Amino acid sequence: MYTPDNPLIVQSDKTALLEVDNPLYVTARDALTRFAELEKSPEHIHTYRITPLSLWNAASTGMRAADILASLAQFAKYDLPGNVVRDIEDYVGRYGQVKLVREEDDLILVSDDAAVMAEVARHKRMQLYIQEIISPLKIRVHPAMRGHIKQVLVQIGFPAEDLAGYVEGDRLPMELRDSTRTSGKPFGLRAYQQQAVDQFYLQGSVQGGSGTIVLPCGAGKTIVAMGVMNQLQTSTLILTPNTIAVRQWIDELLDKTTIRGDEIGEYTGLQKEIRPVTISTYQIITYRKKGAEVEYPHFSLFNARNWGLIVYDEVHLLPAPVFRITAELQARRRLGLTATLVREDGREEDVFSLIGPKKHDVPWKDLEKQGWIATAECHEVRIPLPEEMRMEYAVAEQRTKYSVAAHNPAKLDVLYALLRKHRGAHILVVGMYIDQLEEIAKNLYAPLITGKTPIREREKLYDQFRSGQVKTLVVSKVANFSIDLPDANVAIEISGTFGSRQEEAQRLGRILRPKEDGSLAHFYTLVTRDTIDQTFAANRQRFLTEQGYGYEILYDTDVLPKKEPAA
Repeated sequence: MYTPDNPLIVQSDKTALLEVDNPLYVTARDALTRFAELEKSPEHIHTYRITPLSLWNAASTGMRAADILASLAQFAKYDLPGNVVRDIEDYVGRYGQVKLVREEDDLILVSDDAAVMAEVARHKRMQLYIQEIISPLKIRVHPAMRGHIKQVLVQIGFPAEDLAGYVEGDRLPMELRDSTRTSGKPFGLRAYQQQAVDQFYLQGSVQGGSGTIVLPCGAGKTIVAMGVMNQLQTSTLILTPNTIAVRQWIDELLDKTTIRGDEIGEYTGLQKEIRPVTISTYQIITYRKKGAEVEYPHFSLFNARNWGLIVYDEVHLLPAPVFRITAELQARRRLGLTATLVREDGREEDVFSLIGPKKHDVPWKDLEKQGWIATAECHEVRIPLPEEMRMEYAVAEQRTKYSVAAHNPAKLDVLYALLRKHRGAHILVVGMYIDQLEEIAKNLYAPLITGKTPIREREKLYDQFRSGQVKTLVVSKVANFSIDLPDANVAIEISGTFGSRQEEAQRLGRILRPKEDGSLAHFYTLVTRDTIDQTFAANRQRFLTEQGYGYEILYDTDVLPKKEPAA
């Protein structure tokens, strides 16, 4: 059957081509993002790919194969290829065919399908973990290897549903406040935040306890975590990207819960307190001293108390060593928080198997429409290389081409024109090259924050920015993550980390907190035209395109003041 007005072509290689200039584009895109991954997003046709992992994440949120096929059929121009239909039914059906359960002190792998169990039992990678084949439908496996077993099962195509239960942890009585402690404003979980808590907790069943919540920056992922803590009433270890984030978590817990200050510990390079709620950083956890007897001395923090919950903030940044220790912590409940499941190292499968599958995901544009995050306009400004730099770029080694393009001095004229346009706004100028940022900060008489800026100095500058004493901050990559700057409404990206999609999401997130006056947020990325800078920018935009953000393409001449004609 041919439906010419529909926007979607589903191909036999499990790619889906979506027409942007179609009245059904938005609803089709919102449907696709629940079970497919965006691969390319040029102007007119966006390419999605349906993968086993994207289907398993969809299945973990309750989607059935019939739901997915109905969505595809609703928007497809042509009949769905038969192999795609069968693969979707097959892969969605595989989720939970194998289950991990607890029988007294034994960890048992069970299934209703003897053929599946025979395939699993005979797989080379599973041999290390099998202790006894009890029956064709039941295998006793090594109880300490729960995480490793789940990793292998994902790799061989049978993701396990983990029903083996969790330790309760030391009790921590707490409540959420009805009004905030600092301002006295009414406080309560928004509907989508409560939904996320319920999806994770599942009303206290044994299934509740491992999973990842996907919400945009500014939508209150910290508050979702506090809602989960309130449900579980248990000692909690919280891991964050940096010390600034640790302090913000402490402030939020004191402001919005009844947890006392003496019940919260900071475990960082500056102080090492272990209390019923302990907040640390990935950096300190993965600290290694060369030649030391213990490879990662701070891994001991995971066993320092009887934690009932471990929270992984910005789970897309989770370092590889933390995956390793997490594989051995499967008896403790785990909550991952992130704005994007995209990982630049390709370890999305490890997030799925070791932290837990996606439990809740709200499209950014949905929250924007409801007023929970700011309405944002994204602009890419393409700027030519000066004539005298074109040869330098042309002959540069491949590994240095991006640096040459990113350092385009013509970007500075555009930057200063944008700053004049948004005079009076709270502006973040973001980049990756410190020398470039130092020059900008010097020219603007603006503060510069880099990885070398002491924590206390950073906190002071962020406070001055929030109060309006400082209107423009120049920041390096350290401002990508977990920085609460509610008044920031303009971000100008002078250079990015190559093609990092997760970074683009984080940088836009810095300006998405809703503004009291309802004003728009503006995100600009300055790109050197016809260079690798433009190629990387296209890749960085992919995630935001999936979330529904379009980029207005401008040229430097659209931004720079018009030159008066010669007399």
